[in-house]
Amino acid sequence: QVQLVESGGGLVQAGGSLRLSCAASGRTSSSYAMGWFRQGPGKEREFVAAIRWSGGSTYYADSVKGRFTISRDNAKATVYLQMNSLKPEDTAVYYCAADSDSVQTAWRIRTAAGYEYWGQGTQVTVSS
Repeated sequence: QVQLVESGGGLVQAGGSLRLSCAASGRTSSSYAMGWFRQGPGKEREFVAAIRWSGGSTYYADSVKGRFTISRDNAKATVYLQMNSLKPEDTAVYYCAADSDSVQTAWRIRTAAGYEYWGQGTQVTVSS
């Protein structure tokens, strides 16, 4: 079992930045791919970014490419999402997710069904 706790959300003006963190605990000795998803008001949960265990491969949704950066520190069992040039449409609850790196593919890592473990979410609100 892996427990995930997100932090770093908040209220920011358009054009601003936030850095989300996701701390993992429990069976963190295994190799996990990590992802960020978000769910805006009245919307379905959507993929934002993901990173493989080695950190060598990262994946982004087109809507955030060039503005968001995912990274990880395996020694701290933490994954980060640096969000720059935020837009009102980025407003959502952001969720961290994890699953075994060995089962991930370039397609599966972008899907919510590709993750077994989820955090509770952190709210990000971008005002215009």
